[in-house]
Amino acid sequence: MITDSSVEVAVPAATVWAVYADVERWPEWTASITRIEALDGPELAVGKRYAIKQPRLPRLVWEISELEPGVAWTWQQGSPGGLTLAVHEVVPLGPERTLVRQRIDQRGPVGTLVGVLMRGLTRRYLAMEAAGLKARCEHQVAPPA
Repeated sequence: MITDSSVEVAVPAATVWAVYADVERWPEWTASITRIEALDGPELAVGKRYAIKQPRLPRLVWEISELEPGVAWTWQQGSPGGLTLAVHEVVPLGPERTLVRQRIDQRGPVGTLVGVLMRGLTRRYLAMEAAGLKARCEHQVAPPA
């Protein structure tokens, strides 16, 4: 089961990537994440693991399975009967506009069932993350008042 979200951000893709890829700081700009702890060091790299705590969900450990620096990464979390992939993409739309796409792909018999049961919460969390990232990036580059 796939749930996705996207948002346009009025800043360059490099700015979005710098904020988005600094995953341990996500709790500063989205209420959908309580804590992210880099278990193998903070830099994104294939094989690195991150313990993520979200409201209403247990602490889960995610591992980066794919990475294209400046463009996209996927991390995954597995449990008996299920695998969840979370894809994060940064797509330049021009020098000052960027599209951010997020996709949660829940696979396997248990993963699909959880996906169906949690779809509303997943959509809300993706929307919160998109809005928070947009606000953080656009505020970061806004000229001082």
